[in-house]
Amino acid sequence: MATGGAAERPRLLLRREVAARARQRWVSARGRGLALGPFLRDRPGDPQLRPLLEAAGSDVSHWFDPQTGDPLTRVDPQSGLRRWCLPGGAPPEPRSDWAPPRSPPWWADPRLEVGRLTAEPRPLRLRNTLTGQEHVIEACGEQAGGLVQRALPWNAHAAGYAWRCGGAPLRPDQPPPPPDPDGGPPTLLLYFTDDFLEL
Repeated sequence: MATGGAAERPRLLLRREVAARARQRWVSARGRGLALGPFLRDRPGDPQLRPLLEAAGSDVSHWFDPQTGDPLTRVDPQSGLRRWCLPGGAPPEPRSDWAPPRSPPWWADPRLEVGRLTAEPRPLRLRNTLTGQEHVIEACGEQAGGLVQRALPWNAHAAGYAWRCGGAPLRPDQPPPPPDPDGGPPTLLLYFTDDFLEL
């Protein structure tokens, strides 16, 4: 993940965004989104990585101890040695052609982190008042801004609309509104303006 200084906030991700990047070998673990492509390219054809390849697009937090964050371990019945229960570690038996990697393991490598998973996925109903179309999107509840970017797949000109929620103006750089009192997604009304903006 690019670092632009102390003021830069980490990118927030939805679980479905990680799932949509399965072909790019993204996984989530312990609240972090990880792009494993660079790690996997360094170890082509390694049979130990098969479970990791099969887990692409999913959450693998169950591979880690929830209290310590360390990989789960088990005692190997043949050797009696304690081993990690996740792919990408040491081979099951000693080999002369294997050496521990010099860089951190994939689950601890900060270079593979592409963002943090949102703790507050929030559905929002968008209603285009010009066309009457409705679409439900998901946003990160703790993120200020990002509404326009999340609406772009549904409406390529979302930045050219005035947004309102509950009768009050809503700037797309504000955090998403909370759920309705009945627990349903709030409805954001998009009003056509004649100044379509390009993002």
